[in-house]
Amino acid sequence: MQRPGKGKTPRRPGPKKASNIEKDPVGVYCRIRPLGAEDEECCIEMISSSTIQLHAPDGLKANRNGEYKETQYSFKKVFGIKTTQMELFEDVAKPLVEDLIHCKNGLLFTYGVTGSGKTFTMTGSPGEGGLLPRCLDMLFNSIGPFQAKRFVFKPDDKNGMEIQNQVDALLERQKRDSQQAVPKTPSSRQKADPEFADMITSEEACKSENVDEDCCYGIFVSYIEIYNNYIYDLLEDAPFDPIRPKWLAGGTPVRNNEFVPPQSKILREDQNHNMYVAGCTEVEVKSTEEAFEVFWKGQKKRRIANTQLNRESSRSHSVFTVKLAQAPLDADGDHILQDKNQVNVSQLCLVDLAGSERTSRTRAEGSRLREAGNINQSLMTLRTCMEVLRENQMCGTNKMVPYRDSKVTHLFKNYFDGEGKVRMIVCVNPKADDYEETMLVMRFAEMTQEVEVARPVDRPICGLAAGRRHRNQAFRDELSHRLGERGGPSNADDPVLAQLIESLPALPPCELVDPADDQTLPRLIEVLERRHRIRQMITEQFNKTASTLKSMLQQFDTQLNAKETFLHDQQSKLSEKDKVIMNQRTEIERLEKKSKTLEYKVDILQKTTDMYEQDKRSLQQELETREQRLQRELSERRRMEQRMQGVVTDARLKWEKECERRVNAKQLEMQNKLWVKDEKLKQLKAIVTESSGGGSCPSERPEKPERPSRERDRNIAPKRSASPSPHPTAPPVHPMHRRSHSAGGEKWVDHKPASNLDLDTVMQPIIPNAIKVSTPNEKALSKCHKYVLRHQELASDGEIETKLIKGNVFKTRGGGQAVQFTDIETLKQECPTAPSRKRRSGSAEGPLQIEDIENRAPVPSTSGYQKRRKP
Repeated sequence: MQRPGKGKTPRRPGPKKASNIEKDPVGVYCRIRPLGAEDEECCIEMISSSTIQLHAPDGLKANRNGEYKETQYSFKKVFGIKTTQMELFEDVAKPLVEDLIHCKNGLLFTYGVTGSGKTFTMTGSPGEGGLLPRCLDMLFNSIGPFQAKRFVFKPDDKNGMEIQNQVDALLERQKRDSQQAVPKTPSSRQKADPEFADMITSEEACKSENVDEDCCYGIFVSYIEIYNNYIYDLLEDAPFDPIRPKWLAGGTPVRNNEFVPPQSKILREDQNHNMYVAGCTEVEVKSTEEAFEVFWKGQKKRRIANTQLNRESSRSHSVFTVKLAQAPLDADGDHILQDKNQVNVSQLCLVDLAGSERTSRTRAEGSRLREAGNINQSLMTLRTCMEVLRENQMCGTNKMVPYRDSKVTHLFKNYFDGEGKVRMIVCVNPKADDYEETMLVMRFAEMTQEVEVARPVDRPICGLAAGRRHRNQAFRDELSHRLGERGGPSNADDPVLAQLIESLPALPPCELVDPADDQTLPRLIEVLERRHRIRQMITEQFNKTASTLKSMLQQFDTQLNAKETFLHDQQSKLSEKDKVIMNQRTEIERLEKKSKTLEYKVDILQKTTDMYEQDKRSLQQELETREQRLQRELSERRRMEQRMQGVVTDARLKWEKECERRVNAKQLEMQNKLWVKDEKLKQLKAIVTESSGGGSCPSERPEKPERPSRERDRNIAPKRSASPSPHPTAPPVHPMHRRSHSAGGEKWVDHKPASNLDLDTVMQPIIPNAIKVSTPNEKALSKCHKYVLRHQELASDGEIETKLIKGNVFKTRGGGQAVQFTDIETLKQECPTAPSRKRRSGSAEGPLQIEDIENRAPVPSTSGYQKRRKP
């Protein structure tokens, strides 16, 4: 007995270069649900067969100060409120069933807010079957005559498929029949469930014409739900219901007063790195009715609840998987080829996602609130995965896609990695209450259209000749016809057999009436020998003819195979050309849609540009006006500055003249006073002289003793005023204060920093024989004996105060020069009108005065600034 083969889920070939992999965008369709009431406000308008427009409701505009604008969204196709389920199936799901028959995977899921018609689109209702029943009906209509017997294909619980021979399959069927002898389940020929009765009429039934008749097929279905991010098998038979256990008030399952954990399934990865639900029940079905019955069995276990927005709201994501296993027939076209490498398994996943909802609107509490949170979290993870995929494809990045954050995305990660075609139906409710949720759904759909999925590759072509099943069936029909005509098991041709019988010698009478008859048996023996010889001759001739005919047939088969191979090659090329044409048409349609979208965006940008240009012109005019005003103000300010400068100059000249006049008057007054005092002194001197000279006369007065103070005063030189004497004979004035050392004949280094300001004062420090520098250097210090630093600082009254810091330059032992500071002279400018702490007599109304104040350094022997020669 040959070992049964094991099938593999089809997987794309080894890694190729990114430029060689053809990709298709995710097909996103939009379906608009009819309004519940005619007088209800609508916020969605269908503009064309691929574009819809959203406009904010009046209440929302009032609340948001009219900030919401009309927005348009484009899809692959938009289905209006009058679209039938059949029209939706023809455009969306029928190509996926075609791909399923041709060994390509497919994923179809519905997305939208709660109450938008997702479950109706997927399941339908009596008389209006949804996408799921129509997919099953088309599949069974296409491959019904070519199905293998039950248990020929058998799942291996590792996402693969095994092939059993006829004997093992018969034993499995007998075992199943014996187990179902007592509790017999309803067969597929019995009346279907009334919930699915008359879903699809005979006029709406369709089938695929491109079915490979030289293969045998087996269909398996499974049904799971993802509830609170846990996976449950809806077709699993258990002693108690794990999907609907009893729950305590705190949300803990209990059975027989004992805690019962939820029986959830886990995700695993098969040998081809495809994700699957481990331990999931896969039921083999042979008809549409039987598949309906299995689906309804799981549908009754699915979680639904009544909310404020939907009377029957799905509280979980449901995944109905149709798995198609197919294997080619052998060369005789009679049995399945027992070769595991020739077995292909494809699957179509029909997903009904739970609707996103806001708890503020549904007013969910307790378990409903937890369910809503998990639903929104899984949908958010799906959105995040799409965003990362789009960013990786558009920007060339390699970010990690967070598939594992949710069971939904983790289960279908292979589809987004290129394991099949992905299509999404966005269901929207046009009522105004769902406007904000619909906006989020539209943005997600618009982003999903930009995600590209690798195109699945075609399966390898079997090397056997085509038409094997047809030839085998024709041979069987002919054999049955001939057997029916003869009424026996012989398969000889009647005219040829009659001719052969007539060509043989006739048999003589064989009746023996006498035991001593010795003629009848010899005659019979002779005739039989002649018949035997003729038969041998006929057999030899037949063998020759058969060999000749066999060689001719082999030659004809060879030619036919060559013709069929050539024809198949031409058909393959033609199909490739058709695919190229279809891809080009699709690309043209996409580019046309993109062009229309870009034209619309260009119009919007043009309007925005015009608006900005108008704003720019208005701002330019305003800027020019302000510049003119600024120029006028600057001109006025310059005129004012010139006028004020003239006034200041006039006032300065006036006060300078007034000061000069008052100084001259004061000097004249002091000279006059000094002259008067000198005259008085001369007179007093003359009197004293006369009195001393008259002592020799007899009338001499007695001499008065002089006061000691006078004697001390005579020893001290009299102080003279600094004012010049009006008489030329007067001695020069010698003031008591020490003159500045800068008046000597020494050579000075005049250090004036560049940051010092030039003051327009009458008295300026002038140092003869000075080397002026802005930065002291060794060369200048070596040529001079004196050093002075001009330092400016701000005094307490706000005026600039200049200090002359003086010192001696001497050589050091190291060969450099050092400076020893000796004293400081301060030049200070005071304003007569400013308040002063010290008030001198006669200075309140006097002009601007310049004082020369000399301050001695407290420690003249300390060494100050020192410059050394660099080594």
